[in-house]
Amino acid sequence: MASIAATRVVSTPAVAGLDAFKQRSALCINGGGAAIPTRHSGVAAPLRAGRSSVVRAAARYDLSSFKFEPIQESVVSREMTRRYMMDMITHADTDVVIVGAGSAGLSCAYELSKNPEVKVTIIEQSVSPGGGAWLGGQLFSAMVVRKPAHIFLDEIGVPYDEADDYVVIKHAALFTSTIMSKVLARPNVKLFNAVAAEDLIIKENRVSGVVTNWALVSMNHHTQSCMDPNVMESKVVVSSCGHDGPFGATGVKRLKSVGMIDSVPGMKCLDMNVAEDAIVRLTREVVPGMIVTGMEVAEIDGAPRMGPTFGAMMISGQKAAHLALKALGLPNALEYLNVQPELTLASAEDANTASA
Repeated sequence: MASIAATRVVSTPAVAGLDAFKQRSALCINGGGAAIPTRHSGVAAPLRAGRSSVVRAAARYDLSSFKFEPIQESVVSREMTRRYMMDMITHADTDVVIVGAGSAGLSCAYELSKNPEVKVTIIEQSVSPGGGAWLGGQLFSAMVVRKPAHIFLDEIGVPYDEADDYVVIKHAALFTSTIMSKVLARPNVKLFNAVAAEDLIIKENRVSGVVTNWALVSMNHHTQSCMDPNVMESKVVVSSCGHDGPFGATGVKRLKSVGMIDSVPGMKCLDMNVAEDAIVRLTREVVPGMIVTGMEVAEIDGAPRMGPTFGAMMISGQKAAHLALKALGLPNALEYLNVQPELTLASAEDANTASA
């Protein structure tokens, strides 16, 4: 296996204080700049900024005498409250609710939001979305992605170092922040973070939405009397709650408790080669109206855990998005492969349980 190509760094001469700032600014204005690695080979390419962008930024304000425009404190409160409440009104019923904004949930939202007619709502119990994708394994920074899932990284524009069978992103947060910025910029997506999905809406044996509450309220039901939840109705629910934990696998565990599925055996011990293929292959609509993706798949099917490699999360999320599009009766890569030719999906199988 070829070793990962080393990153070449080009630095400017060391000049103290303001002189260094002026030198860096001059490099940008004159079209120069530091070098960054390309996403494939690690070979450096120049990073350039045009003269006009630097000049415009410098001309907007004087940092030595900067002053903000005046504002009433009530205006700040009113703007936040009004916009959030309007979002709650708009998304009280939606096309797709994604529960969990980890790497699988965000990948699903990114793929779904390509269709501007699909209203996508993301529920994330944490204040900070991203799940475990802010770091690699054991709090290390780098993120390993096995090929061919690197095609997804190419699409969203995440640079990486390349080896024969896998790629390495220098910091997992680079992936997470990149995909999150793209998802949140889409006008048909709304993320409700610090909000928990406490329960499912089930009508006529079909999942038809989620029951929501502030995450801090959900965590403190035992300390108060009655703190009733709210609801979001949807045509499809995508459950990407991750592996078991305080808020993990809540979708499939609730399905079991109401008798819609027989068991949630839990994920088996680590086997990366079996696990990643199984998670993508077994991503599916488990009951009418509810699709399971990411590590929650391992919980319901007893598939092995995959450890700190993230390609299956991305591709499982993509597949879940196209399953949701199919459920909505819209064009999707599972039925019409020419719609998304760059998407490589695992072969569909009827197996209900992954081999350990």
